[in-house]
Amino acid sequence: MSVLDQLPVVVIGAGPVGLAASAHLHERGLPFLVLEAGDSAGAAVRQWGHVRVFSPWRYNIDPAARRLLDDAGWVAPAEDALPTGGDLVAAYLQPLAELPQLKPHLRYGARVEAISRLGLDRLRTAGREQAPFLIRLADGDELLARAVIDASGTWGTPNVLGASGLPASGEETAGAYLEHALPDVLGVDRDRFAGRHTLVVGAGHSAANTLLSLAELAATESGTEVTWAIRSASPARTYGGGDADALPARGALGSRLREHVEAGRIRLLTGFSVHALTPADDRVAVVVRHADGDEESVVVDRIVAATGFRPDHAITAELRLDLDPVMGATRALAPLIDPNEHSCGTVPPHGVDELAHPEVGYYAVGMKSYGRASTFLMATGYEQARSVVAALAGDWAAARDVELDLPETGVCNSNPADSTGSDSCCGPAPAAEASGRGLATGISGGLLSAPLNLVSTTTAPTDGQAGGCCASR
Repeated sequence: MSVLDQLPVVVIGAGPVGLAASAHLHERGLPFLVLEAGDSAGAAVRQWGHVRVFSPWRYNIDPAARRLLDDAGWVAPAEDALPTGGDLVAAYLQPLAELPQLKPHLRYGARVEAISRLGLDRLRTAGREQAPFLIRLADGDELLARAVIDASGTWGTPNVLGASGLPASGEETAGAYLEHALPDVLGVDRDRFAGRHTLVVGAGHSAANTLLSLAELAATESGTEVTWAIRSASPARTYGGGDADALPARGALGSRLREHVEAGRIRLLTGFSVHALTPADDRVAVVVRHADGDEESVVVDRIVAATGFRPDHAITAELRLDLDPVMGATRALAPLIDPNEHSCGTVPPHGVDELAHPEVGYYAVGMKSYGRASTFLMATGYEQARSVVAALAGDWAAARDVELDLPETGVCNSNPADSTGSDSCCGPAPAAEASGRGLATGISGGLLSAPLNLVSTTTAPTDGQAGGCCASR
């Protein structure tokens, strides 16, 4: 047995995917340690605990974790129920973290500051694969590991409001007017929005969630105004596939949002690129610069920047990572999840081979592995974790036998209006790809407010097609 084999596999993050990796490591008999920056399991999930996800429980529970819980007499939630973030923590993550098979291996308040190889910087090659990983924590403590599974997610690094990927002028000093994704509009944050004019910037499901909550608030609180701003010329991507979506709650999300916009309860602004933020008499002026150089200003009380998230790779600066220059995911995974190119919203099964870096033994899994792509579902992360742990155990046959059963969506890609041609979802899908593929939208962009009453869209398709992305132009 080598020195490396005696060291633990270190998992960064005790969220859904990090705990799933822990369950698989336990089943494989591999020593492990979980480092969680928060004070409890699912610390990031707790921050959006008021929000309901649109994927039912059956997609949100890792198989290895369930086996451990079942053996302990766990009473599983109804498979078709839609949990909130709070439900995920209380009914699943916390009971899992308390199991005697996992609890002794979890360390809370342990924020990772940097990862390297013991005695080697990024330039040194000789003996690299035999050197243990050196993990430095924010409190100065240092740990050694045989491998690292980074499931730290992206919740702590939201995208900026500026349209060019850089902060808008004045954004860094306008914090008093800014909210990041998923404020609790109908709960603890209600007073910040009631009777005020809120601008929501973003075209994802997080934006839709906040808009629906604001519309509900406006129905009972006079003076509450809601404006929605997107960079594209059409909201079709956000509206989604309606009744064509295999997750009814996800389809209903877009249908309800469309109803509010068409009824005038939510004002929609398209082609909206934020250039500057300027405080003005206890309000903030949002300056928009159009493609032709013209500018205009919208004055509001609050701004919700629902512009997505990005991974923070700072802790791995001394590791040899091969990241796609666009997505920030591995080069092998990026083309499978890129929302700019991905036809019909399908995410193929993928595992250790697509997640591997030149730095042997380091793997990012879960939302962080997707870089800036929002096409993520917890089930995808669970399969990643299973595959990676199987590889670490030396079971390469199991590691490469990857399978996914993901719900289809009615959205073709990030630009439904351009989804034409032989690979359009308007045509028949190849039989070999009909199962195991489908758009997977998760923590960063697949959330609903609660409660959600499912509705059917009555808008007639403009091109004569029944459902699917063709009805959302």
